[in-house]
Amino acid sequence: MTVYLVGAGPGDPGLLTVRGAELLNEADVVVYDRLSVATLLDQAPPHALRINVGKAPGNAMVPQEGINHLLVEHGQTGAQVVRLKGGDPFVFARGGEEAAALQAAGVPFEVVPGISSAIAAPAYAGIPVTLRHSSELFTVITGHEDPDKGGELDWEAVARLGGTIVILMGVARLEKIVRRLLDGGLDQDTPLAVVRWGTRPEQHTVRATLGSILDRRAELSSPSVIVVGRVAATDLSWFERRPLFGKRVVVTRTRAQASSLVRMLRLEGAEVVEMPLIAIEAPTDGGAALHVSVSNCRNFDWVVFTSPNGADRFLSQLRDVRQLGDTKVAVIGPGTAAICREHRLVPDLMPERFVAEGLLDVFPRPPEAITAGRPGGMSRVLLPRAEQARDVLPDGLRAMGWEVEVVAAYRTVPVPPTEEQRAALTHAHIITFTSSSTVDHFVRAFGNGGDAVAAAPPIVASIGPITSTTARSHGLDVHLEALDHSIPGLVRSLVEHHSGEGR
Repeated sequence: MTVYLVGAGPGDPGLLTVRGAELLNEADVVVYDRLSVATLLDQAPPHALRINVGKAPGNAMVPQEGINHLLVEHGQTGAQVVRLKGGDPFVFARGGEEAAALQAAGVPFEVVPGISSAIAAPAYAGIPVTLRHSSELFTVITGHEDPDKGGELDWEAVARLGGTIVILMGVARLEKIVRRLLDGGLDQDTPLAVVRWGTRPEQHTVRATLGSILDRRAELSSPSVIVVGRVAATDLSWFERRPLFGKRVVVTRTRAQASSLVRMLRLEGAEVVEMPLIAIEAPTDGGAALHVSVSNCRNFDWVVFTSPNGADRFLSQLRDVRQLGDTKVAVIGPGTAAICREHRLVPDLMPERFVAEGLLDVFPRPPEAITAGRPGGMSRVLLPRAEQARDVLPDGLRAMGWEVEVVAAYRTVPVPPTEEQRAALTHAHIITFTSSSTVDHFVRAFGNGGDAVAAAPPIVASIGPITSTTARSHGLDVHLEALDHSIPGLVRSLVEHHSGEGR
């Protein structure tokens, strides 16, 4: 096999290249550093060995020689090894040294370029590194070397080049760099910008000049990209203007279901903490009753799905949707409808209000004539749902005259939060609940009564009235409830709430 030196990009997971994602998805071993985004590691298979060799300023977790040895050692086993490096492997990232070590050991390797923070961080801060008629070249320099050493880097000559100067890893030596650039002839009023954690939700941009930036040293820290030149005065901000930028949002859905909500929140600028509090498992009977109901689905007038999980569990057992025959399908909301469409099935009925009460409002009454050939002599509804759920819908349908068969399609089980997730929760601004079960398991994980209330972030956001009622029953204040009881509706409510915060 091969060792792949993969550029992870500057931080935004969406900037990982297609080739890099393909290799990460198939990796046996992932060796990653501090600048890699943690969520990128989720793309590796569960069985993959993950080795953290991150380096922080003044603290090398694993020295470079040790990293080289690790790559050679694992590469010689025949495993597919991905060395995930921040930015681009060959731009001030010591990827050349790692490639040389692999070559010397006779281990095949491949280099997968990544997007360098030298261009990505300024772009996300709204700073083009080149502009026609004002900056027609840019120079990328490492600030890691001490400017007072002399010899290797002539900062005065860099100052005389003109154009844009992009400095990586230079915050610790900024005072000396500024002095040398001024000695080289740059004016005190030369614009300068420092972009910390560029492309990530915690991105922070400080704009100043060569003459004033040292007065703002308290605002600066690593890792940062420093941009010097006329373009640094350009403010085409877009990333930091997104409505949820700077907000840390906790998502409590199951890991398998969280992707759509996580993606939408990140598109709006949020930093997302995934804390799945529930997992979906087979019902206690192992799915026996569900299997029987699928086999007999033609004997029902309607199949009603009240959740994406119930729909997926049921429809996955159908050999063909034609197995339903004339049986009609009702869904409680758009998320469940989307699962039906994935199985090439278009629902016959969906209410405007995505709750059980809304479905009862629009559900037809059974025909007066007894359905010919149906066992039991009544019009029948099949309701595959969670093992524990409200009885509003089956009771309401029975009151209308339907014979209702409720079958357990799945059950929710608690997932204890990790210590890392608990720590992240203390700094979160918002927590989202997308079902009553997520609320119940949050309270179970953090303690009944005041303990759960104290653990909750300042804003509790609910997908709809049933979830809100459950939250309030546990003493939680609900600050936001989606008018459209769906994942897009929940995100829209958060955006509308935070859009006017005077960014």
